[in-house]
Amino acid sequence: MGLNKLSELADVVRSKNAGPAQLTIDIFFRNNAAYLQAVASPALSCAAVADLYQLDAAQVRRFDLPTLSAMKLSMPRRLCAGDPGDGDVYGAQQHAPLLEVLL
Repeated sequence: MGLNKLSELADVVRSKNAGPAQLTIDIFFRNNAAYLQAVASPALSCAAVADLYQLDAAQVRRFDLPTLSAMKLSMPRRLCAGDPGDGDVYGAQQHAPLLEVLL
């Protein structure tokens, strides 16, 4: 199986605040095969996601949801929602760095 971008394997990739200091990213895959490819990929490990978001690996939590062919990632926001310099108060655009990740 070749490498695919996350955006090619998922129907929905969205982010949102989980409180003012936490971010959650939901990924719903097109089918079970895409989900299994993603779960097995080192590109979606906590360490790889932490590197992408410039966090420590221990700050990223990953929840695999096989019955939904979905994955959830949780991590701290760089800035608390609404703080000066926060350009995304709802956390709705924070999933963008993951879209081009190759799995």
